[in-house]
Amino acid sequence: MNDIVEKRSRTAAIIRLGLPILIGQLGMIIVGFADTKMVGVYSTEALASASFVNNLFNVCIFACVGFTYGLTPLIGALFGQKRGHAIGATLRAGLLVNILFALLVTGIMTVVYFNLHRMGQPPELLPLIRPYFLIYLAGVVPVSIFNVFAQWAYAINHTRMPMWIILSANAVNIFGNWLLIYGNWGCPELGLTGAGIATLTARILCPAVIICVLFAHKGYREYRNGFVKSRIEGKTVRLINRTSWPVAMQMTFESGSFTAAAVMAGWIGAIALAAFQVVVIIGTLGFCVYYSVAAAVAVLVSNAAGVDDKPEMRKTAFAGYRILLVLATAASAFFIFFAPGIIHQFTHDPAVQTLALSLIVPLVIYQYCDATQINFANALRGTSNVMPMLWIAFVSYVVIGLPSTWILGFPCGLGAYGIILSFSISLFIAATLFIIYFLRTTRTPR
Repeated sequence: MNDIVEKRSRTAAIIRLGLPILIGQLGMIIVGFADTKMVGVYSTEALASASFVNNLFNVCIFACVGFTYGLTPLIGALFGQKRGHAIGATLRAGLLVNILFALLVTGIMTVVYFNLHRMGQPPELLPLIRPYFLIYLAGVVPVSIFNVFAQWAYAINHTRMPMWIILSANAVNIFGNWLLIYGNWGCPELGLTGAGIATLTARILCPAVIICVLFAHKGYREYRNGFVKSRIEGKTVRLINRTSWPVAMQMTFESGSFTAAAVMAGWIGAIALAAFQVVVIIGTLGFCVYYSVAAAVAVLVSNAAGVDDKPEMRKTAFAGYRILLVLATAASAFFIFFAPGIIHQFTHDPAVQTLALSLIVPLVIYQYCDATQINFANALRGTSNVMPMLWIAFVSYVVIGLPSTWILGFPCGLGAYGIILSFSISLFIAATLFIIYFLRTTRTPR
């Protein structure tokens, strides 16, 4: 009986922490859906261009967000030890390190901008791609800053506050799309560029609001004092880098494999690229739902790691996994039964609709692998043993994933279908290796 009560309590804790993250993620999905629908209705060329830029930037955005994830186990462990002032000091050091990382990523993407014409995309799309790319580039640093403070809020179990900020910014984004894509209420009709401006506005709003909350909320006084009065120590900076770089690289390799897939879809043509974007944005629903639970798992595992409770770390991870298996089943059913109606909302081009609908099967196939790797990657992140994540991601997504994508897409002649199908291979390898290393890390010595 005690075991049953304990399991229910653990599951409830994960849901309590994960639900606000889930709501925030669903809000982001709605924005992604709205962006894709509004741009897709505007023109197929705008949709294809958005697909290329969004997937290209997924690499750097996930890298920046992944870098902020290195703060979660550190702050989560300090929270478990009730060291509020140290949390503020770590937050300050983390902000500096993450801004520098975001600037590095911005510099790399600037080089990419000057080589867009070399990436084999349809020439007629480049005039739409270039301005949208630059606007997206300006949002990299704001995204990084917001996620630093969001990880702090998650790690201290205050997941609702970032949720409300994200939802508010999403409303601004969607309204801005309506104004600037189509030129409503006397605004200029900017098409894809208007969508970029609306997104950038929302991304600047998020860090501005969450910083104001930190400095205005009475309950955050101890964290605020630690943030303002502490000095940035080299030891803390090195610790943040040690936990952040492997996670950032893991997410870079993972998102990079999807970006490479988008580039390969562009080699096939604008129709394939547009269909790929529609399916990827639908698949984001599954990823974001899984991530919300996995993020809660990472926080609770890090809290247990702060007091070196390895059995609790394992129990938390597998409690989260049980939830994710249910969610993966629900997501798969949703994709199967509602995909035709959703695809129709994104594009009125019959060729894009037909191709996108054929890609739902490989999308469904990889859902359980995706849920598994997300859960145990985040559980491993919560233990602070993040170095294995680097080589696991490299082997899974680069050494195995990229060749699989090319082979299934082109030599096997499966085209866009083979490109999506290849994700199952890399995600399965990653899921297996993350489970193995999490179990090794949380093994109790005899």
